[in-house]
Amino acid sequence: MDNILNFISANQQIIYIVILMIFVGIEVIGRVPSVLHTPLMSGANAIHGVVIIGAIIVMGKAETDNYLALGLGFLAVILGTLNVVGGFVVTDRMLEMFKKKN
Repeated sequence: MDNILNFISANQQIIYIVILMIFVGIEVIGRVPSVLHTPLMSGANAIHGVVIIGAIIVMGKAETDNYLALGLGFLAVILGTLNVVGGFVVTDRMLEMFKKKN
């Protein structure tokens, strides 16, 4: 229990920022109309490439015996890649709706 309290007291400002970001994100996403939600989210998923680059950097800087960092980095690369590909697939489907039919 002391370890948890020490971690919280050492990272108090970061924890406050994360909690504030959660509330701001909920407010921003909650106010997006349903019609705009899919186009905005498909574009936002493409930005997830930053997570992929960050995960690759973490994996590159991690020591070879730090399996937690390597595992989390690998998981972040896989999930980030799925999110980017999904964003492009959704965008492609949306653009198909606007093409002229023969």
